[in-house]
Amino acid sequence: MSDYVQFIEGIKRKTGIDLALYKEAQMKRRLTSLYEKKGYRNFIEFLHALEKDRDLLNEFLDRMTINVSEFYRNGKRWEVLQNKIFPLLLQSNKRLKIWSAACSTGEEPYTIAMVLSHHVPLSQVQVLATDIDENVIQKAKLGLYPDRSLAEVPVDVKNKYFNKEGQFYKVKDEIKRTVTFKKHNLLNDRYESNCDLIVCRNVMIYFTEEAKDQIYHNFSNSLRSGGILFVGSTEQIFNPARYGFEVEDTFFYRKK
Repeated sequence: MSDYVQFIEGIKRKTGIDLALYKEAQMKRRLTSLYEKKGYRNFIEFLHALEKDRDLLNEFLDRMTINVSEFYRNGKRWEVLQNKIFPLLLQSNKRLKIWSAACSTGEEPYTIAMVLSHHVPLSQVQVLATDIDENVIQKAKLGLYPDRSLAEVPVDVKNKYFNKEGQFYKVKDEIKRTVTFKKHNLLNDRYESNCDLIVCRNVMIYFTEEAKDQIYHNFSNSLRSGGILFVGSTEQIFNPARYGFEVEDTFFYRKK
């Protein structure tokens, strides 16, 4: 048994996370650079250290889950959400059930709330935001972001929903209140049900084809009939019918 396979099994025992479901070459490269930087010689040494050191384990989890995000990322897609998808969904339900899956540091769920606020009062906006990494969830709850995270935010939205704090911008409480954060593992944990909209962008590229297949089936089961899955700009689903989806727009899939 290779030391990487032993490492995978040890991590699964300790955290419940199955690294075998992530693309091996990418994951090995990322983790090798981390353990070498920390002074370990191989995966076995690194595993023993992770079992004893909580801070190191948290850093490992951070490295494993790539957390790169920004508000209104790929702006044209958010325009489609605002001008086409939300009006469509609001025809049948004024209080939408929305799930931002693998939400990273919170830019995505806060963007969803800001976009939806063009159609309904914030008191009617509720977004569940989940991620596997407790560290990024804590950052998301704080709601404090560097200027570069806001590069795509329309000026009127920036003025309305952010306060400038030194070199940073803080999301206003009225937006924060619309988002509930929770830890969730897409590969292990129970999924939500009867969702109107699931947003999961720029994370599927890290999973194996088998894992993606499982997740897309789970998302389909989580959506109500007519509900929408919104994916990232590198994550087009080439066989949507396999999961009971139809293309609603580019990177938007409607459950039949």
